[in-house]
Amino acid sequence: MTSIKEQAAISRLLSFLQDWDNAGKVARSHILDNFIKTNQGKTSPELEQEFSQGASLFLVRLTTWLRLIYMTGSCLDKLLQSIGIFLSAVSSNRYLIEFLEVGGVLTLLEILGLEEIKEEDKKESIKLLQVIANYGRKYKELICESYGVRSIAEFLAKSKSEETQEEVQVLLDSLVHGNPKYQNQVYKGLIALLPCASPKAQQLSLQTLRTAQSIIGTTHPSIVECVLKVLRTMHLEVQYEAIELIKDLVNYDVCQELLKGLVELLIPSVSETRKLQPKILNDSLVPQLTAHLPVFLQQAAAAKAIRVLARSNTSIAEEMLHLRVVHSLLAAMGNSDHCNSQRQASLTLESNAEDLYMKIDSIQADILAANKVNVSKVLHQGGVPRSNTAFYLEAHDKDQLDYISYFQKEDMEGKE
Repeated sequence: MTSIKEQAAISRLLSFLQDWDNAGKVARSHILDNFIKTNQGKTSPELEQEFSQGASLFLVRLTTWLRLIYMTGSCLDKLLQSIGIFLSAVSSNRYLIEFLEVGGVLTLLEILGLEEIKEEDKKESIKLLQVIANYGRKYKELICESYGVRSIAEFLAKSKSEETQEEVQVLLDSLVHGNPKYQNQVYKGLIALLPCASPKAQQLSLQTLRTAQSIIGTTHPSIVECVLKVLRTMHLEVQYEAIELIKDLVNYDVCQELLKGLVELLIPSVSETRKLQPKILNDSLVPQLTAHLPVFLQQAAAAKAIRVLARSNTSIAEEMLHLRVVHSLLAAMGNSDHCNSQRQASLTLESNAEDLYMKIDSIQADILAANKVNVSKVLHQGGVPRSNTAFYLEAHDKDQLDYISYFQKEDMEGKE
């Protein structure tokens, strides 16, 4: 037989539930505001005490309303926050099961793809998916089995909020850890994100790919091509992450392909540069607006990446010498259409050449672009490359080598 106190508590619960059932959207919004304010951070036993051991009766009402209104977006952020209070509570496994049994994961994923839903509401959906994933491998697999990786990745690419995109990165990072059955699916999803139009999405994908690559241990065949294409970006934060990933990838079986690709990028094909340059730019009266042509941005970034790799690993530097990297770097120095390509190439060849490219006239640029220099070895000093020299030149065409040496000597004398 229940006590008077227990009967009063049950009566309050029934009254609360009746108020919810009879309330319209505005009234329910106020109820949710009060619920969030008074129950944030409570444990499962505390929620049960608050609802007289009937917290699940309110949760089922929340999930039912979610299924009814999620396509309209009405009060969706408050509704998702309220459900999050149940799922985040300590010892809340029962609430989680109840939410999943009514298709909670599918609903959350569908919210991400609805154009009419506000970004803030979608962020709350991502946070709930984070909570679910944090319950362990079984629940990460459930998200992936529900085509979650594709939905989450597409949302990351389309999202306009950097804060929301960072929440998505947290979720993807969670899904790649402790999820051996589907970690490759997450890995492939991250690679598929690299060509997207959002710089922030590219940056976050590259960061997470580094983690995923170390967990998986093997490389996907498309990763080299995708990462090299990212070097066309004009966003330095994206370029930085791409080069960091390249530094990791040279330790895997794609090293040779990657180095070859980087060296090839130093000399863009004529068809590529023509394709990217509108006909109006051929008019001598129109300024040559080539500074941000993607292939030239890629050329400069490749020169920078080669410098980073050569200075960090002597064996990689030697491998690139066999690929005629010096010849290609000199050709990049001769690209008078893009000063940053000249600068990065000159820095890679000679670390004291910060302003060397600025002293190159059109004739000198043509000579560099047409050079036939070949390289036989890296200069060493006690087993370590000299601090002021990246590569040693040995030209089959001695006149060109003499010219380059004279040109560098002139530059050093000018500095004195």
